[in-house]
Amino acid sequence: MCQKICLCFFTILGSLYAYGGRFQFASYYGDHMVLQKAPERAVLWGYGPDDAEVTVFLSGGPVTNNTPTVSVAAGIWRVTLVPMEAGGPYNVTAVLQNNHSITLTDVLFGDVWLCGGQSNMAFTTSQVFNASEELALASKFPQVRIFMAALEQSDTELTDLAGVEVPWSVPTAELLGGGDFKHYSAVCWMFGRHLYKALKYPIGLVTSCWGGTPVETWSSPRALQHCDLDRINGFPMPFTPSMYLSVWTNSLLWNAMIHPLLNMTIKGAIWYQGESNTDYHQKKYSCSFPSMIDDWRMAFHQSSGGQTAPDFPFGFVQASLSEGFPNIRWHQTADYGFAPNLRMKNTFMAVAMDLGDEMSPFGSIHPRDKQDVAYRLSLGARAVAYGEEGVSFQGPFPKRVLVNDQYINVTYDQRVSVTQSKDIFQICCSVVRAPCDSLSLWVPAPIMQWGLSAIQVSTNYCSLNNVAGLRYAWRDWPCDFKACPVYSADGVLPAPPFTLNRWPDKQ
Repeated sequence: MCQKICLCFFTILGSLYAYGGRFQFASYYGDHMVLQKAPERAVLWGYGPDDAEVTVFLSGGPVTNNTPTVSVAAGIWRVTLVPMEAGGPYNVTAVLQNNHSITLTDVLFGDVWLCGGQSNMAFTTSQVFNASEELALASKFPQVRIFMAALEQSDTELTDLAGVEVPWSVPTAELLGGGDFKHYSAVCWMFGRHLYKALKYPIGLVTSCWGGTPVETWSSPRALQHCDLDRINGFPMPFTPSMYLSVWTNSLLWNAMIHPLLNMTIKGAIWYQGESNTDYHQKKYSCSFPSMIDDWRMAFHQSSGGQTAPDFPFGFVQASLSEGFPNIRWHQTADYGFAPNLRMKNTFMAVAMDLGDEMSPFGSIHPRDKQDVAYRLSLGARAVAYGEEGVSFQGPFPKRVLVNDQYINVTYDQRVSVTQSKDIFQICCSVVRAPCDSLSLWVPAPIMQWGLSAIQVSTNYCSLNNVAGLRYAWRDWPCDFKACPVYSADGVLPAPPFTLNRWPDKQ
């Protein structure tokens, strides 16, 4: 039995004229889609002739609480559904004044995650290690649904996507692996797959990413202004194959590939980017990245009528291996070294510096092991987004550092698994009581011994009075594949890099 279900009309700024008055859903609704489940409420919107009335029906499952019909205003109609429990499939039908209808079929309710960033997020499943095995798994996860925005740019904020690369689909090896010129993010897909295995209900994945892009082009003018970047515009690219632009301007992809999605109710987002900012506004990244997160949260919350959480969980991948990465890794955490932190609340981070792939045919900046990246992200999501107890998602991080005559004792916040290294730790040796930086004298601090949760490193290369700082894994390529010296006790999660100053800046 089909029952009416619709709530809360909100006017969306935009125009129907480009659609010729046609009655239709917005571009990112379609058959096989996933809508956000309870306790949030999914938003549906589309186009129609002004002043016409639109009613939305759900059929195929237990539906309750019908509400009045909404009217089209400024060429757009919008309804907010009552909270729906995970499951389906449903048919979603929009009826225009009882004489014309459009129906979306095989619609599920679950959690919707947005996947953004640059080329490592765009990296397809056919490019990863053991690709054929990964592609063969597609048919085993029919309730993990995928969608991908087309590569589009705009100088102004768009109401709807200008194009769709992969419409909402049940995953297949062809869609994931690049058949028929289609492709899908390996990290996004595997992340969703891990979530489904843990949660046992539908997962919707929305990918919106573009290779070679700096954070500034994904940020709104509001976010950039917060970091004094709104008047600095234009990131030149050193190469310009067809998927890249020669120059990225501020907010170009925010306008075309994020702003159109804001009306969608989402559970959270994951992000794989930072490489392009190693040599572009690198020092600003500790401001620009957290500010982008804050702004996305505010914009999704407001545009969804309060349905997307104002602090929705946001996961990110710490940059892997290439030139200039130590600083950007630190700035990705707002200079805390870990996430979540006081500046980046409700976030989670997947450390990837031990997943280097020097022989990658796609360049060492594009490591092929995306399986571990996605798994580490999923651990963070389970702990932070879903509050699952007993899930470890952070590698060891120092909680106390003590300096004495012969060694420095580093006590971690958890038990550690340690292998010997002569130079993974470094001491800043300085006669000046001031913060150390990249131009300071850094000398090796060999690991002497370790216990359950502490490591002692030698100060033989620097006298006690001159020990001014300590850092760990502060190199472009700090360790071999899955062979960093410090991991969690089970050997799964690497300790992230850190830098500590004995004489911090007074500010």
